Amino acid sequence: MKEAGDRAAVADADRAAVAAQLGREPRGVRAVASRCPCGLPAVIETAPRLPDGTPFPTLFYLTCPKAASAIGTLEGSGVMREMQDRLAADPKLRAAYTAAHEDYLRRRGEAAREDGIEPLPEGMQSAGGMPERVKCLHALIAHELAVPGINPFGREGLEALPEWWRSGPCVEAGSGAGADADAGTDAGTDDDDAGEAR
Repeated sequence: MKEAGDRAAVADADRAAVAAQLGREPRGVRAVASRCPCGLPAVIETAPRLPDGTPFPTLFYLTCPKAASAIGTLEGSGVMREMQDRLAADPKLRAAYTAAHEDYLRRRGEAAREDGIEPLPEGMQSAGGMPERVKCLHALIAHELAVPGINPFGREGLEALPEWWRSGPCVEAGSGAGADADAGTDAGTDDDDAGEAR
């Protein structure tokens, strides 16, 4: 797993794998932020704005359709309601989640500056409902995979997942066509999480 913010060029094979995972060409890919144990990208880091300047607040985007499916199943189990209840009741957990939110905003601002684009407006949401809500485990787990140890609910969600990679890669590397490619978008999100990779 590479450290978030490593600006190594994205290899053509990784771009092809992400396109196969998503079923379309991604836009604004800055880096592979995390890899599945199979070696394919699992999370990409994206630019904070689309090429036309439209804000895109999702900095870390989950691309692996097997992971996305497993997370969707976890979300469907009702775990986010329990997380939300604990967030409201536990000041230490709330402080850690707020720190994750601040980390996300800081990294997104740094990405904009590195790319020479206008940062997103002050007060724009981060991802996954942070810091007030637990809304999208896809976004929270993507953050945790990209920056290990930063997101308490992302870590909990990740630890609760089955080993989605055990049955093999989600797509054939270099094939350009994804097995389960239509599952590569963040399920259950709305405009505040902008689940669609560019």
